[in-house]
Amino acid sequence: MKVLVVQNFEDEGLGQIGRALAEAGAVIDLRRPYRNEELPSDSSGHDAMIVLGGAQNALDDAGSPYFPALLALIRDFSDRGRSLLGVCLGSQLLARAFGATNVLGVAPEFGWCAVALAAEARADPVLGSAPDEFPIFQWHDDTFTLPAAAVRLAGNGTAENQAFRVGRAAYGIQFHFEADRSQVRRWNAIFAEHLAEHQPDWADRHDAEAARHGPAADTVGLALARAWVATIPAGAVRAAA
Repeated sequence: MKVLVVQNFEDEGLGQIGRALAEAGAVIDLRRPYRNEELPSDSSGHDAMIVLGGAQNALDDAGSPYFPALLALIRDFSDRGRSLLGVCLGSQLLARAFGATNVLGVAPEFGWCAVALAAEARADPVLGSAPDEFPIFQWHDDTFTLPAAAVRLAGNGTAENQAFRVGRAAYGIQFHFEADRSQVRRWNAIFAEHLAEHQPDWADRHDAEAARHGPAADTVGLALARAWVATIPAGAVRAAA
């Protein structure tokens, strides 16, 4: 299988999703449009697409002028029934692509936070792999309304729409289920100056929170990653395509 990965910001990686893709033998086609790398014109060369997070908001077409083309590509993947995953900013862009309203600066979450499944998630092939409530890493300020065509799958008191599905397998997931404890530690180092300014108590509370919530979050995150990878039809596009 060949998977298009759209990176929107430095140091936003696949984490546990990458582990699940490697287990499935996937070929990764990484594009970094914020570095002016070109996006494909359509979904025909890939089995699936992942849109990662970033510091931008989902309406920042001026700072990220490739967003309109990315929105069109998101719709093409979904309309053709190909598996699609948007994480954090990627989920906000998926919501925008299908007519939702992006709401900026009203839903700040940082650290391991509780998320609860919606009733519809129990029968979902991806979110159904998670327990009814679980801790997971969050790092966002924005949220969105639910697209009209979407099924709501998870939420919490800060952001009602934490996960949703459009069509067969286009998933928007607000929380960073790809970020296990090792990824969070890397972010602590990479973004140390930003965190010192915006989360000044994080250095003091990180270790205790990681010990308390990290094992369960890592387990849920990997299960979700594997479940999403399992939605990718095998062999639709050859690696050489």
